[in-house]
Amino acid sequence: MWDWLRAKRQPPIPDALWQPLLARHRFLAELPAHDQLYLRELSRQFLAHKEFHGAHGLQISDGMALAIAAQACLPLLYLPRKATRWQPGGLGWYGDFVGINVYPGEVLAGRESVDDAGVVHRYREALLGEAMDGGPVVLSWVDVAQADASAAQGTNLVIHEFAHKIAMQGGLADDEELGYCPPLPPGFLGSRSARAAVAAWYGLLQPAYEGFREQVIIAERFSGPPTWLDPYAAESMDEFFAVACEAYWVQRARFAQEFPSLMPLMDGFFRPGSAENL
Repeated sequence: MWDWLRAKRQPPIPDALWQPLLARHRFLAELPAHDQLYLRELSRQFLAHKEFHGAHGLQISDGMALAIAAQACLPLLYLPRKATRWQPGGLGWYGDFVGINVYPGEVLAGRESVDDAGVVHRYREALLGEAMDGGPVVLSWVDVAQADASAAQGTNLVIHEFAHKIAMQGGLADDEELGYCPPLPPGFLGSRSARAAVAAWYGLLQPAYEGFREQVIIAERFSGPPTWLDPYAAESMDEFFAVACEAYWVQRARFAQEFPSLMPLMDGFFRPGSAENL
């Protein structure tokens, strides 16, 4: 184990690792052959620049690391491969960190809050994963390992956490309640400037989020129909975007049915041009 990852120069990913990966992840196997080829190369580069750490004695195998790498790189598949004035290119979207900490199960993260009286409360929160601005990504392996099965419900833990990383590249909005917005170029959704691009982003994302929150409230408080998208998306705009990214990448057709108003935003960002413009 780890012989391939420990190589001084990351060699091409061998078929002995790549083919089992596709067999275990149908949403990757369904990609066109040329997209699989580029995803394979992105994954190789990712593995050459990131460091994996198993927590609580978890041993990270080559196959485990590759599964995480391929799913993390999936949202980068159609983004420009070279950096521009406005956006990083390729793996530059993940250039603010190196470490990926993988836990066997859920993660207990230390938290603290201050109440209205100024008293500091410290507690632990159970998480499946976490992406820290400028810091590492944390993942629960038991949930990563279920990626193929959970795709039917439009969920994917790795894509969720790395979607946060993509959004964090642009920093927080002026109104912090709006959360992070990825860097957007002029021309996004027909905008004339980067500032207008951000306005166009929130002009589509915010009403979709508010509408979804209403659906969750109706489902939880008034016995309304359950939402297809994970109700956790109602926690904040940041979580709504990350959960939407999960569904968009593993259940695109169903996502388009559920959120037609968001498809211009998602396609406009993640599929900005044809192959010859990448």
